Amino acid sequence: MTDRPHGVPPAELDDDTLRREMTHLHETRHDTVLGGSEDALEVHTRRMLELEAEFLRRFPSEAAPDPRRTRAGSREEAGRPVPGSG
Repeated sequence: MTDRPHGVPPAELDDDTLRREMTHLHETRHDTVLGGSEDALEVHTRRMLELEAEFLRRFPSEAAPDPRRTRAGSREEAGRPVPGSG
């Protein structure tokens, strides 16, 4: 496979375009996994990881998990002690 860039580097995208690119990649992921060639899947995966890393860098608070979806948050919500917290 030729090692050529696919798309604008994520750091150069404005916020709206980054969000739009990520949305599009997530929408096409299933079809790429099921029907794409090995090369297409590799390129798709690389681009998806690049975009996601840039999103996480720019918007860490948006990507933070809901506390109820973590073990500690679930235990706390259920009234059970959180290991190492006391």
